[in-house]
Amino acid sequence: MDQPPETTFACRRTARAKLNRGHGPRIWEQQIMAEIVYGFGSSHGPLLSTAPEKWDLRAQADMENPAHPFRGEIYNYEELRELRKDENLGDQNQLSVRQERHERNQKQMDALAEKIAEVEPDIVVVVGDDQHEWFQDDIQPSFTVYHGEKVINTALDQEKMKTVQPGLAISMCANHPGEDHAYPVPVGLAHAIIEQAIGDEFDIATSSEQPKDEKGLIGIGHAVGFIYRRILRDKPVPVVPILLNTFFPPNQPTPRRCYRFGQSIGRAIRGWNSDKRVAICASGGISHFVIDEDFDNRILKALLQRDEDAIFNEPNAMFRSGTSETKNWIAVAGILSGTDLEMDLLDYVPCYRTEAGTGNAMAFATWT
Repeated sequence: MDQPPETTFACRRTARAKLNRGHGPRIWEQQIMAEIVYGFGSSHGPLLSTAPEKWDLRAQADMENPAHPFRGEIYNYEELRELRKDENLGDQNQLSVRQERHERNQKQMDALAEKIAEVEPDIVVVVGDDQHEWFQDDIQPSFTVYHGEKVINTALDQEKMKTVQPGLAISMCANHPGEDHAYPVPVGLAHAIIEQAIGDEFDIATSSEQPKDEKGLIGIGHAVGFIYRRILRDKPVPVVPILLNTFFPPNQPTPRRCYRFGQSIGRAIRGWNSDKRVAICASGGISHFVIDEDFDNRILKALLQRDEDAIFNEPNAMFRSGTSETKNWIAVAGILSGTDLEMDLLDYVPCYRTEAGTGNAMAFATWT
């Protein structure tokens, strides 16, 4: 059952007083609760790590793909190019345009890295998605909270890099370190999030161990690995990884459900008996691998204005393929709905790689 929208209120460092009702003088005990101090969102697509002159490496795959989701329908490449021919997207695929947009992307990722270093949160909660990294077709939970004592971002797999499709090896370098890195997980907060979710009638999955395959341990997926590497710059900040199944039918949660789950996470953090300062991260999105600027503008406007109705009324069919990662942002909006932090859209950068409109629209934002 969805939880009713909660009233927005200021969330600053609070002390809850409890009255000692025993004999003798009355004593006031302070119970310090955790505080959400900052939020940010960042795309994590491969083009962010690819030089503009090499964006074409993924274009051939786009042309061979027989099923491009776009505005609730499915098109092959030629159908998509014919549908969008009047948009003159070839003009946005010129190298000079690519270079300008690449520079904007790098500027905003650097800004996010510098800001998180300035804020110095004790914990970061990262909301991302799993794309058959930890979970496969045998089981694909809608919501997962990881609560092991540590999580490992495994070293770059040189052998795997030789077998991946053109253009993807570059992004693997951006997501994985040269050697295994272990990051602490604040188990107490993870448990608080799990308990709150169950109390709010979310039947979530939990994991305290990373899965293994024939090669050994499977590292954390790209949605969290990118944030570790590019934004946190491998600083061992404790992180709670929360994974949504945005990609794979039939159990993808709706935008409403993602938002409500986010509100549950927010209640858990604000009710956690700790003095920790917590930052929240949305990893992924926005529209890809077919760029839809109209969709992106609607969603980003709804997030900026805290317009729940606009978010909930967006058809679920719009959230397909990589565009589905926008639900990570919606969950984060739910987490932050119980705070007075305001969203600032730093930049929106549509990065086209073909005249049919394929590519990745990037977005970068903060909540302060």
